[in-house]
Amino acid sequence: MRLDHIVFAAGPDGLAGTSDRLSNLLGEEFTDGGVHPRFGTRNRILPLTESTYLEVVEVLDHPASDKAPFGQAVRARSELGGGWMGWVVAVDDIAPLELRLGRESVCGNRHRPDGTELRWKQLGVKGLQSDPQLPFFVQWDTDSGPHPSAGASGEISLAALEIAGDPARVSEWLGQPVEQPLEDVKVEWVAVNGTPGIQAVQFQTRDGIVRI
Repeated sequence: MRLDHIVFAAGPDGLAGTSDRLSNLLGEEFTDGGVHPRFGTRNRILPLTESTYLEVVEVLDHPASDKAPFGQAVRARSELGGGWMGWVVAVDDIAPLELRLGRESVCGNRHRPDGTELRWKQLGVKGLQSDPQLPFFVQWDTDSGPHPSAGASGEISLAALEIAGDPARVSEWLGQPVEQPLEDVKVEWVAVNGTPGIQAVQFQTRDGIVRI
């Protein structure tokens, strides 16, 4: 179990405008990630060090976005102006989590611009919807292509996550201490004063720390 990626929902300027704005802050360009046909969303990707990445995502005018919890979550965050939506934990086998949480994972896929199809299973988006401090889980199909973090320049890394929430609650959700998937990332837990979840992320860039 490890931190896989962090998710930023597009704001009023849309996917292109939001990712361009973040690119200007971080000094690196995002790449086109493709469409999630099962969720009614599409994304752009910025690979980071330590096999993690930053995903900017927007909802599409597509029936799937009204039915899929992930599409619903993206739409809700974007309608609030966009911003940090959540964090995602990768696991080797999602089946034990299905059993413990009493729900089934859903399959996801997207085609990269080069035609490569990436496939995965994910679980826990409904938990994120009800309590945004909680991560959701992903199990990658390692035979379907390289992890989205592949190609990182090595110049941008996660320096810290600022999360409004309760580490004990998150540990309960994970089924193990929250420190394990976040062992390589500094986490600053702050008191909930409004909506729980990621309040800000600090990145180490070639020009120093950038807080978004």
